[in-house]
Amino acid sequence: MILIITHKDDYTADFVIDKLNRNFIPYYRFNCEDILKNDINLLIGNKQGLTINNLSAFDSVWYRRTKLPELNDFNSGERLYLLHEVDTLMNNLFAVIKGKWLSNPIAVAAAENKFVQLNFAKEVGFNVPNTLVTTNKKELISFYDANKKTIIKPVGMGRVDYRDNSSKLIFSNILDPKKINEIDSFEIAPAIYQEYIEKEYEIRVTVIGEDIFAASVNSQSKVESSIDWRRFKMKFEKYLLPKEIEEKCFLLLDKLNISFGAFDLIKSTNGQYYFLEVNPNGQWVWIEKDTEQPISDSIIKILT
Repeated sequence: MILIITHKDDYTADFVIDKLNRNFIPYYRFNCEDILKNDINLLIGNKQGLTINNLSAFDSVWYRRTKLPELNDFNSGERLYLLHEVDTLMNNLFAVIKGKWLSNPIAVAAAENKFVQLNFAKEVGFNVPNTLVTTNKKELISFYDANKKTIIKPVGMGRVDYRDNSSKLIFSNILDPKKINEIDSFEIAPAIYQEYIEKEYEIRVTVIGEDIFAASVNSQSKVESSIDWRRFKMKFEKYLLPKEIEEKCFLLLDKLNISFGAFDLIKSTNGQYYFLEVNPNGQWVWIEKDTEQPISDSIIKILT
């Protein structure tokens, strides 16, 4: 039995579940926003065990995404308290579920640290753009002056969610020289600053266990996508990575202690490969549809 930890709007989970159904592979989908509506019991003492809706034995667990319940019937203070308690409940319950994980949520949380990723990427031999994280305006000006162009991007989540349920993505951007000239008028918010690498194209690498799938996108063919390919929908194509780059991807996931990773790499105009980041729970369905690479089959293989 496969336990799938996700939420109702997770299209990636839907995509794999459709294949599980067609192949009669047993699974249980746990939608996290309904956690308080489920029958969950953890016993420690004379009796030991965890049951989720009368299920207690899982051979493998696919940790996709979590979502907290709405809890709109409470004032703001009570709601924040209850959401924190529910989040803690989920994390603590997941920590005691036995089985093969893709990937363990504790390791996933640690692997999401972009500073750790960049340090480990250097250790395994990746080229990494010169990077700065600072709260010092003089350091930022000095870094900006040392690079022809400087990228600014989020430290953590690249999305702003608004109260009306709308959201806005925060893309990587070229740091505006006007902002640097007027820096004394601004406070420095948390951000990652990186040397801009002139690109030939960008590469998305999906690693599942011992399987690796690479796809490239010609992001430089459109002005809108030249800085961040996510700004303009473009088709990805199969790509053959050099073996030494594949090996670095596997080594980095080993260091991060995770068995799935969606890598963002750059092939520079001078022929070098650069590591940008790895998402330990990244999306990939559009890659499979564009390239016909069997990514979902690889996920099912590792879970079964």
